[in-house]
Amino acid sequence: MTDISFLLDGGGDGCPTVLLAHGAGAPMDTPFMSAIASGLAGQGLRVARFEFSYMAARRSGGPKRPPPKAEKLQAEFLAAVSSLACDGPLVIGGKSMGGRVASLIADELLAGGRICGLLCLGYPFHPAGKPERLRTAHLEGLETPALICQGSRDPFGALQEVQGYALSPAIRLCWLEDGDHDLKPRKTVTGFGQEHNLDAACAAVGDWAKGLA
Repeated sequence: MTDISFLLDGGGDGCPTVLLAHGAGAPMDTPFMSAIASGLAGQGLRVARFEFSYMAARRSGGPKRPPPKAEKLQAEFLAAVSSLACDGPLVIGGKSMGGRVASLIADELLAGGRICGLLCLGYPFHPAGKPERLRTAHLEGLETPALICQGSRDPFGALQEVQGYALSPAIRLCWLEDGDHDLKPRKTVTGFGQEHNLDAACAAVGDWAKGLA
């Protein structure tokens, strides 16, 4: 992976940086990702977004191929960490698949003193409709301080399911009321829309980040 391009929001001398990757099927500049970046910048954080090479290739007319295996994406995420200029604490994470990939490399980077936290926005605890295929084994012993912002009715891991998982005490969960995988609630049920939950998620991230080294 070469010539990594970043979208940057917020920032200031020495402020924490949050490096975010996108989900499996959508790029780094979706309305969701842009709203999160703006909201985190408003919390005093610097946000850097990047794309995995399979997604970046689509911008130049490449085919819409599915993501490669996690092993390759881990290497690309590590390359992004190395390419990003950062003079303050660094948190890695992302939307759905992006957060999952970050979670697979987090402890390695923490041990090397390169990051201080992990942020997952809508973690895919299991494939939709397949709750028996859990993606939580590495989360049971995770040592990296982590925040997972999850919709309470996320089809990839809803509140009632996740409450029964054996997750590391390093993981903090922020539940967004009636949110789906994009943290969007049913307005007819809650009386508010996605913006409310995105604002709540960004506020939770801002408070959590203040406690990181």
